Amino acid sequence: QVQLVESGGGLVQAGGSLRLSCVGSGNFFRINNMGWYRQVPGKQREFVATITSGGVTNYADQVKGRFTISRDNAKNAVYLQMNSLKPEDTAVYFCNGNVQYSTLSSTTSAYWGQGTQVTVSS
Repeated sequence: QVQLVESGGGLVQAGGSLRLSCVGSGNFFRINNMGWYRQVPGKQREFVATITSGGVTNYADQVKGRFTISRDNAKNAVYLQMNSLKPEDTAVYFCNGNVQYSTLSSTTSAYWGQGTQVTVSS
């Protein structure tokens, strides 16, 4: 059983900051790529940022320079520091991780967290 659990969402004024956390638990060897995605009602889930197990990052153009993704491999955790928040950043933010179950196989499965609401008021 593998779980990803997010925390850190909330209500913030435009220009403010929030830090999201996501921790993985369960029976597995490691989590390879981890990332954050977001979704607003009526729209598709969209990419925000990803980070490899080696620390290579990638960001959506809309968040470059404002958001920073990081991770702690020992804790199976990924974080998203969000600065200079805008009302258009309002969404449910989801954590994603590619879990490798065993050292004997490179097969991975993707898991999602339950989501955490971020609301930015103008």
